[in-house]
Amino acid sequence: MANTYHQIYLQIVFAVKYRNAIIDRSWKSQLLGVIGNLINETNCKTIIVNGVEDHVHCFAGLRPVVSVSDLMKTVKAKSSKYINDRSLTPARFEWQEGYGVFSYSQGDVNTVYKYIQHQEEHHKVQTFREEYLALLKEFKVEYDEQYIFHELI
Repeated sequence: MANTYHQIYLQIVFAVKYRNAIIDRSWKSQLLGVIGNLINETNCKTIIVNGVEDHVHCFAGLRPVVSVSDLMKTVKAKSSKYINDRSLTPARFEWQEGYGVFSYSQGDVNTVYKYIQHQEEHHKVQTFREEYLALLKEFKVEYDEQYIFHELI
C-alpha cells in the first residue's frame, strides 16, 4: 500500500496441547525454522522464533494488512501438519487453542530478542505458567483462569 508506513512488533506465545513436553531437541530447530518461514510467507518479518519442549515464542514484525488471528491460524495449522506429516511425535500433534500476543516498541526489540533467544536458560528458573502469567500481568491483560494454557491431569 502506497503511503502506508508501519512499525508493529509482536511477541506471540503458544503452547503444545495440554502443555505436553514433546518438542524434541532432535527436530526442534527444524520446527522453529518452519514457523519462521510460515511467518515470512505471510509477508510479515520473523525476528526470532525459539522455545522449549512445551511452548514457542515468536517475535515478528507484523504488516498492517495481516491480522494476528490469520497469522496464527496459518502458523499453527501448517506447523502441526509439518510435524504430523513427518510422524515426529508418537501421537497426533496439536497446539493448544489460543495464544498470547504482546506488542513492543522499536526500543524493546533487542531486549525481547535476547529474552526469546535464551528460553532454555530462562526456564531453568521459571515455569511456562509463571512466565505466561508474568507477561499477562506486565501488559495488564485481564484473563480468566479457566482459559490459561492447561496441562493434562
